[in-house]
Amino acid sequence: MSDIYKSAEGERILRERYLAYLDRWPVPADRLRVPTRHGETFVMASGPEDAPPLVLLHGSGANTAMWMADVPAWAEHFRVLAVDMIGEPGLSAPSRPPLESDAHALWLDEVLDALGVRRAAFAGTSLGGWLALDYAIRRPERVERLALQCPGGIGRQKYGLLLASVLLLPFGRWGTRLTMNRALGSASTGATREDRERGEYVMLVHRNFRPRMEKLPIFGDDALRGLTMPMLVVLGGRDALIDSHGTRRHLQQAAPHARISSFPEVGHLIMEQTRPILEFLLEREAAASSG
Repeated sequence: MSDIYKSAEGERILRERYLAYLDRWPVPADRLRVPTRHGETFVMASGPEDAPPLVLLHGSGANTAMWMADVPAWAEHFRVLAVDMIGEPGLSAPSRPPLESDAHALWLDEVLDALGVRRAAFAGTSLGGWLALDYAIRRPERVERLALQCPGGIGRQKYGLLLASVLLLPFGRWGTRLTMNRALGSASTGATREDRERGEYVMLVHRNFRPRMEKLPIFGDDALRGLTMPMLVVLGGRDALIDSHGTRRHLQQAAPHARISSFPEVGHLIMEQTRPILEFLLEREAAASSG
């Protein structure tokens, strides 16, 4: 059993459920396994092989399944590379090198090199947004543009919810559901079958997976000023995990070219962004065609 899971049985259950999700992947895809210094990395590759590459980086406590609703539209225009991040409940290695280092950038170098990707657009959410920013700061020549949802590393990381989750643990399933609703916002409590299934999976992960406790490093002004590539940043005004207002202020100060889209009544989980993100990503193609 890996240390990132609470039990061997929990690891087995999550793996089986995840594989069942992947069997329902909405478009044809290649399941790729890339060797790296931190262990094997799993990638779902969809879309034309000769299309511009788009790298997807999911959030903490998640995996590539979070992109299933987005991939059909994005794969029409891009070679979509959905990467299971190391140290998370996917099919990649359980390694968790320090965030305060270049370890994750070196890991991504190896993943992209193995896939033959020299330069790509990146879409990331939460921890995946932090990783995309970290990589863009360290490797700006390899990042075409950034589409980020509730990214870490710009505004203050909140800890009240972590404390609440600990206090609610004795209340079992009810406490877990309440914690998830507070973390993700009202969008996580939808009445559709898909919403309910997603919520059950999130709670299953919460019960069986040990999330990262390491504080996300905050990027300084100089680092953010170096980001000259186009950026779209989507924020939820009621985000319980990331200080969205501080994120907005820091971006406006250090990266004023970033396009900020804010939803005041939404939490950490922001739905229905497939089309706006696609339109932002396609601006590159439109510019190239007109040039």
